[in-house]
Amino acid sequence: MVNEISIITEEDIKNKIYVIRGKEVMLDRDLAKLYKCTNGTKDINKAVKRNINKFPEDFYFQLNEEECLRFQNGTLNKSGNLRGQHIKYLPHVFTEEGVSMLSSVLNTSVADDVSVKIMRAFVTMRHMLIISIEYRKELFIIQNKILEHDNKLIEHDSKFEKIFSEYSTKEYLKSKLIFENEIYDAYSFILDILNKSKEEIIIIDNYCDKKVLDLISKIGVKVIVISKNMDNELIDKYQKQYDNLTVINNESIHDRFIIIDKREGYYLGSSIKDIGKKCSYIDMIEDEELDKLIKYIKKGN
Repeated sequence: MVNEISIITEEDIKNKIYVIRGKEVMLDRDLAKLYKCTNGTKDINKAVKRNINKFPEDFYFQLNEEECLRFQNGTLNKSGNLRGQHIKYLPHVFTEEGVSMLSSVLNTSVADDVSVKIMRAFVTMRHMLIISIEYRKELFIIQNKILEHDNKLIEHDSKFEKIFSEYSTKEYLKSKLIFENEIYDAYSFILDILNKSKEEIIIIDNYCDKKVLDLISKIGVKVIVISKNMDNELIDKYQKQYDNLTVINNESIHDRFIIIDKREGYYLGSSIKDIGKKCSYIDMIEDEELDKLIKYIKKGN
């Protein structure tokens, strides 16, 4: 008998402790095996019935059908997994206090020795749960700090994006002095201006040529070119491939302008075809002056 007791380890007992209704419990049938009950759970039930006043509901209770079904399907884990064992009746379970009381009313040769091991297993499990709870709390705090940090980064990114956007539209694309032979910089700046458009671009330049058409072919919005010297054959070739161009022959405007969505206007100190060849200036037109220019264009067309 002593040898049989010795092979029962604390780990074996821990694997028979489950969490049901928020309580750590053991099944009556597992206890019957551990306590070497000759008649199995019948001995357990008899001992409880003889001392029913010692087993209140928080010491001892019967599982309902739903809980049994969870056991049968192996959905309870060690906080608890039954690993698919089959249960043919509604078993009773004992809490830690209930197990302690059961050992005092059972008359078996191993009751005392097994009870000590069971109590130790319950204590170990309780410590593990406490550690698990503390770990989850720490993890929750860390996750919240990470989330808070991420939210702050998103907020800062949004602010920086807004600042850079405002700088891009209000400062970088406000004006530019172009020096001699800065052809690439000049056309890059012009293309940045054109790409701001969402609806319509008006280009006023009496010397528009293929370079202008190359630029607007990359823009997916309606483009109106007001010019007096554009090559009709070139226009026909372009319009056969692209449908965003309207050309208006008008020589009443001497200077060069670009108007974006009728909200922003730019004055060009040089014709687009010659921009960057010599020193010139591109400048944003004030709102009042832009309104006047747009009204003049409408009146002349």
